[in-house]
Amino acid sequence: MPRHLAVGNGNLLVNIDDFMQIRDIYYPYVGQQNHVQGHANKVGIWVNGVFSWLTSPEWEIKPGYHTDSLVTKSEVRQKNGCISLTFEDGVHQRENMFVRRITVKNNGEEQAEVRLFFHQDLNIYETEVGDTAYFDPESRTVIHYKKNRYFLFNGMMNNRGIQQYTTGIKRFQSAEGTWRDAEDGILNINPIAQGSVDSTFSLSGTISPGEDCTAFYWMTAGRNREDVLGLNDYMIEIGPSLTVDKIDVYWRRWVNKAPIGHGGLEQELIDLYKRSLLIIRTQTNENGYIMAANDSDIQQYNRDHYSYMWPRDGALVAAAVTKAGYHGMVKNFYRRCSDLLTKDGYLHHKYNPDGSIGSSWHPFVDSQGNSQLAIQEDETALVLWAFWQHYEETGDIEFAQSLYRSLVRPSARFLLSFMNEQLDLPQPSYDLWEERRGIFSFTAAAVYGGLMAACSFASLFGEDDRALRYRKGAERVKKGIETHLYDNAQNRFIRGIYPNADGTYIKDITMESSMYALFAFGVFEASDERIRSTMEAIETELTVKTETGGVARYFNDYYFQQTHDLRRVPGNPWIICSLWLAKWKIAAAPSLEELHEAKKWLHWTLSHSFSTGVLPEQMNPLNGEPLSVAPLTWSHATFIDVVQDYLLKERKLF
Repeated sequence: MPRHLAVGNGNLLVNIDDFMQIRDIYYPYVGQQNHVQGHANKVGIWVNGVFSWLTSPEWEIKPGYHTDSLVTKSEVRQKNGCISLTFEDGVHQRENMFVRRITVKNNGEEQAEVRLFFHQDLNIYETEVGDTAYFDPESRTVIHYKKNRYFLFNGMMNNRGIQQYTTGIKRFQSAEGTWRDAEDGILNINPIAQGSVDSTFSLSGTISPGEDCTAFYWMTAGRNREDVLGLNDYMIEIGPSLTVDKIDVYWRRWVNKAPIGHGGLEQELIDLYKRSLLIIRTQTNENGYIMAANDSDIQQYNRDHYSYMWPRDGALVAAAVTKAGYHGMVKNFYRRCSDLLTKDGYLHHKYNPDGSIGSSWHPFVDSQGNSQLAIQEDETALVLWAFWQHYEETGDIEFAQSLYRSLVRPSARFLLSFMNEQLDLPQPSYDLWEERRGIFSFTAAAVYGGLMAACSFASLFGEDDRALRYRKGAERVKKGIETHLYDNAQNRFIRGIYPNADGTYIKDITMESSMYALFAFGVFEASDERIRSTMEAIETELTVKTETGGVARYFNDYYFQQTHDLRRVPGNPWIICSLWLAKWKIAAAPSLEELHEAKKWLHWTLSHSFSTGVLPEQMNPLNGEPLSVAPLTWSHATFIDVVQDYLLKERKLF
């Protein structure tokens, strides 16, 4: 189930589904140590003797956010009853506290006795083994802990705290969990449980006809009991309602600190642009690691997840948010890449948010048993490219100087050395989709962009000899692209080539959307006829010919493939691939009329966002439903990037 709502502060991330259930709690890193692991933390309500969970069909739920904010605003209505609720959820921008304000309204003509039930289902340190849940009588809170991870849960309704509580065993032998105990409206008190445990507590109040009351639910996270109790005291001192309001004010001011001119863009596109900035902020660690996605349900597909930092994704995200004016948010990303760089000057496949190397499926030997680098070279190159974009946007020469020797020079040295001397192209590495090993147009374009960035940095710091060496390396790659990656018979660039030991190679002419990189990273102008013929072929051959529309990654894409009708559906439509086509149309547009034509892809993206503004990775081509993870950070960053391109081009054409 995709995550419709995400709230966080760079250390604590809470994901919520469309039934108002907490499904992920990441702490102390965004993307590492998911203490819920996708299990549903249920919300139930008892009204005048009748109980139901919000997952029941009797409830109609519209998840959403406050405008320009990382505080949610979700409406919940009882279809055939008298109760409606408004959920407002947020994570404090500084402290590790999640707070939920619930306005409960009695729309009926009789007094309503209401009990709200909250279920906590944690797997601390991502395992159910050895957890403890207990009721703390001094603070009248429920605390879950293991080792040095503590989570405190508390609530209030009509100025009264927790009324009933229980702890117990879950998913072990015949035990389902304490949530079952709530369904009669009364909890059988059990003050402590150990092992695979959960907890449930209730808040209660009486609401007159036509009136409403406000309930609060909050969680504090810390490394010991004193941490969580101290934050609980802080919440009570400030007041949970004022805390929600302060969180809302902070994020409204944050997302509007770099005003964006609307130009010819409709308000709903600007709203999605701002929502994308806010979503990216939730996926970015304070230490700089930018996570690809934190939807833990993907584990059901391949027993792994997207909670890693791919340097490529991170670089493209960082470049986009810098273009939007949020350069301070990503400075630590470049610092971390400098720290992670190997002594040989390259970056590995992906990383955990604590800096350790992530899981990989790239072998260190080829099919003949020969040693090979298990990397995607574009990841190293694009960090260089993005770092120069950062400098151009900010002019922060001190920051650029601080990483010149540790990041720029060793990365550029590696790019120059990792070359196929016969082809004037990079040595084989894995493609950006992590599926095949060869020499690809995307990778070659990224290497060109990285070397030209290194050239610019070297010139900036007066190292003309190095600048010339980097420039010659980039020009050599461009020559190799023109010679070997453009196919006259196809009248376009091709995806890539697979070199043989004797110096020959096999062409891969599969239609591939990522060839947009050939103009995006500066190898060729968007107006170059070879680029035009390539991008027009992408539009013709990779556009999905169903009502869903959109552009596929490449022809016959197998990942989450829904149909083998390749004539209509060459692959599932991806947000990023569709926006890459828009990026080219914007760059190549000679007039306002053609520029406005490109805007349809922004509206297409909007049409496939959730009601909350969350963008998935890809969609089912047959019914438009989201597939894989949501939100995908790269999708949101690409939308920001293309909106910025649109507005800049519009200003130029006026």
